[in-house]
Amino acid sequence: MKRFKFFIFNTSILIVTSLIFRAIDIYFTAYIASKIGSENVGIYQLVMSVYLFGITLATSGINLAVTRVISEELALDNPKGVLKVMKKCIYITLITSILTSIILYINTDFIILKCLHSKVSPSVIYLICLALPLISMSSAIAGYFAGVRRIYKNAIGQFIEHVTKVIITAFILMHYLPNGLEYSCFALILGDVISEIISFIYIYIIYIIDKKRYNTFPESIKQKNYTQKVIRISVPIAITSYIRSGLTTFKQLIIPSSLEKSGINCKESLSKYGIINGMALPIIMFPDILVKSFASLLIPEFSRYYAKKDYKRIKQVTNILLFLILTIAFLLTCTLFVFSNQLGKFIYKDANIGHYIRILSPLAIFIYVDTVVDSVLRGLDAQVGVMIINILDLIISTSFIYFLVPKLGLIGYIISIYISEVLNFTISLIQLIKIVYFKKQKSYNSLN
Repeated sequence: MKRFKFFIFNTSILIVTSLIFRAIDIYFTAYIASKIGSENVGIYQLVMSVYLFGITLATSGINLAVTRVISEELALDNPKGVLKVMKKCIYITLITSILTSIILYINTDFIILKCLHSKVSPSVIYLICLALPLISMSSAIAGYFAGVRRIYKNAIGQFIEHVTKVIITAFILMHYLPNGLEYSCFALILGDVISEIISFIYIYIIYIIDKKRYNTFPESIKQKNYTQKVIRISVPIAITSYIRSGLTTFKQLIIPSSLEKSGINCKESLSKYGIINGMALPIIMFPDILVKSFASLLIPEFSRYYAKKDYKRIKQVTNILLFLILTIAFLLTCTLFVFSNQLGKFIYKDANIGHYIRILSPLAIFIYVDTVVDSVLRGLDAQVGVMIINILDLIISTSFIYFLVPKLGLIGYIISIYISEVLNFTISLIQLIKIVYFKKQKSYNSLN
């Protein structure tokens, strides 16, 4: 009962704070769009694609590995193992993040020329390189707090990051905006990096204080190779994440050029890209933050069930989850469809954006359900399968964009988004059904 109450508490904290954060992000995006225009929002989205690719390379699946291993150690009554896991993971994150920063630094000129169309200065990439080690270590520590189920400490860190990002970025943007797009992008990334530094300082101090509670526990009699355990989880995730992130980045980078090949000029293609990816899709994804907040807590819970081989409980909880998320997803999808115009006018002061929100709103049900399904699969040690599904989805959708969007134009791009989300959802759900209702059920029956 105590564990259930703690789960509800963590879920409530995540939902409330995540709603606040996503609301801040959307309104901040609207503020940025009003200042720099939809075309420049498109350029900023391209920069963020490179940024996110760097983060993927730097973190290397460490967040999930930390959460999984720590959850399992606590479930097996070995609290002392938590400290050893974290020591190994922080070393790993430092190595991978520094190597990633070096790679990006060496290839700065290529990235600026080929990926960002020479629209921004090299200093933007240098800022990203500076932030990666801090983001990587923060990711490991966030995995720790998720694993020990003190998720509210992550929420406080994210709150600090979001608030400082908005305040600092708005101030810097106001100073650099008159100098043009190149300086505007620099201001946006600089604000993000400063907020990451402040957030890291907070979460690292809190981690140092929090981990002291495990110093009093005795060493486990059975010695474990935690490095091997972490690598077993993180390396497959890292490899598939690299492939997935690389394909995602490539996919995002070729969208404007594919639209341009269809007959739309460069300015308009960047503008349409900015409207769909930078404005309409964030509205569609807004309710998903509720789902992700809940889903992130499912990973340690299902990891505990999995470590204890409680397959009956896995099936029971999965049944409840699927019913709840399907119901909620349907209601949220209907809400987005009905109020699309109002959302476009209220947030962006532009009914045209509401048009794209309505077109994309049916995607919501697939996105929300897939979020929960993926989290359950990760908790059941099927994270590699999740990543393979994502890679397959990206290969198909990227191929569609590359070959057919030049012929079909904007309609082709919207179709590619649908193909991506529906395919990902379908295969993930099939994999979950196979694991929970066949393999695990068979194992449970054999125990009885």
